[in-house]
Amino acid sequence: MGFKKVPATIALALTLIIWFIPAPEGVSDNAWHLLALFVGIIAGIIGKALPIGAMAMLAFTIVALTQVTVVPPKKEAPPAAAAQATDKAAQPATASAPVAVKAEAKPAKKPKAPHVQAANDALSSLNSSLIWMIGIAIMLSRGILKTGLGTRLGYLFLSLFGKNTLGIAYSLAACDFLIAPVTPSNTARGGAIVHPIMKAISASFGSDPEQGTQNKLGRYLSLVNFHANVISCIIFVTATAPNPLVVNLIAEATGNEVHLSWTTWFLAMVVPGLIAMAIMPIVLFYLYKPEVIKTPDAPAMASEKLKEIGAMSKGEKIMLAILGLLLLLWAGATDALFGIKIDATTTTLLGLSLALLSGVLTWDDVLKEKGAWDTVIWFAALVMMADFLNKLGFIKWFSNLMGSNIQSMGLSWQAACAILTVVYILVHYMFASGTAHVTAMLAAFYTVGLSLGAPPMLFALILASATGIMFGLTHYATGTAPVIYNSGYTTMGEWWIAGLVMCVVNMAIFYTIGLVWWKVLGYW
Repeated sequence: MGFKKVPATIALALTLIIWFIPAPEGVSDNAWHLLALFVGIIAGIIGKALPIGAMAMLAFTIVALTQVTVVPPKKEAPPAAAAQATDKAAQPATASAPVAVKAEAKPAKKPKAPHVQAANDALSSLNSSLIWMIGIAIMLSRGILKTGLGTRLGYLFLSLFGKNTLGIAYSLAACDFLIAPVTPSNTARGGAIVHPIMKAISASFGSDPEQGTQNKLGRYLSLVNFHANVISCIIFVTATAPNPLVVNLIAEATGNEVHLSWTTWFLAMVVPGLIAMAIMPIVLFYLYKPEVIKTPDAPAMASEKLKEIGAMSKGEKIMLAILGLLLLLWAGATDALFGIKIDATTTTLLGLSLALLSGVLTWDDVLKEKGAWDTVIWFAALVMMADFLNKLGFIKWFSNLMGSNIQSMGLSWQAACAILTVVYILVHYMFASGTAHVTAMLAAFYTVGLSLGAPPMLFALILASATGIMFGLTHYATGTAPVIYNSGYTTMGEWWIAGLVMCVVNMAIFYTIGLVWWKVLGYW
């Protein structure tokens, strides 16, 4: 059987229960039924009833079959009214009313059949440049793996700063930070590039979970590996797939009045983010202190590895040049210097094209990047459903309902937004996908905050940072988590305690220092 029975049954039951509950006043039947499908798909993703891409295909299919996105056409004028209008038009002109030249009526555009419109709606998000930017960037990130550039950077930092355990921790964090802007798959970055380096370092000091020696070094470094990945996701809009979705939803909610560009996001997050990155290894050090404190042999080990790797290859040099170019274009260098704006998706396409033309990547490499194609599919499905929930009026209704309930509590917008932010973060315990969480909740929470008087840019930055902060909570909170957790260096209890502690620490940094920094930047 292709699906897991228990989570599939739960997802189906939730869908049917919501579907057959009468729609609340102010919500159309179509919007309510789409909500039922949306909840069912999200439940299936959380429970892993099917792989997320398969759940997305199911979503496309059901939306097209049920035609829930198709709004019935407005009723035409009654025949009597139409006849009266015809009679008036047929009356002869008087002297005081000269005959007007009758313009030739353009034939009305024939509406698409409902079943055709439903299919077009179901697949509409596959035409989104945002979704293709994410997918193409993931394809491009394969070049970092293929050329060995990521591994070289890791060992380079270790050779420079690895004389003690904290130095190693900061080396791992620096490696993740440097490649984060151009690796929107945080799983590839933290799990496929940095994690193997972390395991090699731990093994060199005899820290192996299979031998029960994980507490010597590996437990601490694995947690640093993970939480550095989380903080990088907060700092760069291109560091993880859900971030561009946050940008898109906030822009839609404000009619593009608030648009978090790559530069705007980076400037806002870099100061509190770097402070969080600096504090994180120290917090984890005292939370789960490693048995090995001094590592005088680590730089020599890293230097030996670099010698084995040899001189930088042609492919690495080309990849480094491409990544440098992308950073400049994403940061708006051409606009600042020449007044030429280049779209972020166009920039990403350029990077992939250069990698293909130079031979750093082949088309077979691109085809084999299953994660990228999978992301395009499931991301499109979730974006499509969230988009039509908004178009059909459900998000507005839900936001108004939440807003009125919070307003009835008599809270200031500051207190209300604080509650919304904490709830938004902690609810992630119920999600195994950051994208699913953002799709399901961000637009509603953001709209409620605005309705209560929150400054649009300020609350946008709060929820944008909250989206990254919540990734650190559990061993399934984001794709990097299961990769590192499954290595066996920590217990589930240790992981969850570290996640909650770092969540509180990051919130304290971003919502004190961050607020002051955003004020200095004039963002609110």
